[in-house]
Amino acid sequence: MSLVRKVLLAGSTNAWLRDHATKYGFVRKSVSRFMPGEQVEDALRAAAELKPDGISTILTRLGENVTTAEEAEEVTRHYLDVLEKVGASGLDAQVSVKPTQLGMDFDRGLCERNLDQLIERTEQFGNFLWIDMESSPYVDPTLALFRRTRAKSPRIGIALQAYLYRTVQDVESLIPLGSAIRIVKGAYLEPPAVAYPEKADVDENFYKLCVRLLSTDAQQTKRLLHIATHDMALVTRLNAFIAQQNVPASMYEFAMLYGIQRGEQLRLARAGKKLRVLISYGEYWFPWYMRRLAERPANVGFVIKSLWR
Repeated sequence: MSLVRKVLLAGSTNAWLRDHATKYGFVRKSVSRFMPGEQVEDALRAAAELKPDGISTILTRLGENVTTAEEAEEVTRHYLDVLEKVGASGLDAQVSVKPTQLGMDFDRGLCERNLDQLIERTEQFGNFLWIDMESSPYVDPTLALFRRTRAKSPRIGIALQAYLYRTVQDVESLIPLGSAIRIVKGAYLEPPAVAYPEKADVDENFYKLCVRLLSTDAQQTKRLLHIATHDMALVTRLNAFIAQQNVPASMYEFAMLYGIQRGEQLRLARAGKKLRVLISYGEYWFPWYMRRLAERPANVGFVIKSLWR
């Protein structure tokens, strides 16, 4: 792992840096590159702007590790409202939520009840709900939460991180369930005992995990793969595998982040590839913003240019 990436990931959890950096206009300006605004209405507007290009979306409100039942219930009410707004808009926009937004840290039962409400509303509007994966200590409880909810509804998916050694076993355990799985590289600062420290190893594991989920026997479970990466070398490799194996288009979608590699997003959409763009919004954006910089340290240059302007 590069020194720049380590510093950025460490900074994402620094309360002092969060409190001070968010006050600077140039930081807030650079954030606007990756998110259209802090309100759900901003996200819905951005989703509507992408629709003519054939790009669908996923909406997620930034924030994690709430500490009270009141906060978790407020997040739940917010997402219930988002699902209703999406249903009324006619947009192909799904929703993604972190378990620690729903109370996982302090009350698993409350977290389950909140997620039950969300999946019921998701079913009501014929939508789809994703569970985000957080840092490695949360993997087991998040998988348990997903399995519990997947037994009730097929309208739920889960993100798995390619930088964790364990993910290959987690994929195998989820395939028989017909799970919708989003493969991401991973964006938390993890020790080398649990995660690949080298980018090349993460990239190769990402490719192998996706190939496994696109294999013939995995296809028979009617599961969906989200290929969530901006690494165009990986996209090219996987597109070659898909073409060689005649993988049905219904078995996979590409997923990217709002504001990153817009030209490549358009190219994929115009080539007839199903693409979902994750649109983040909300006031608690600093940790997420630092992780976005860490995923692609070249983006730091954008911040520096903003400072000089």
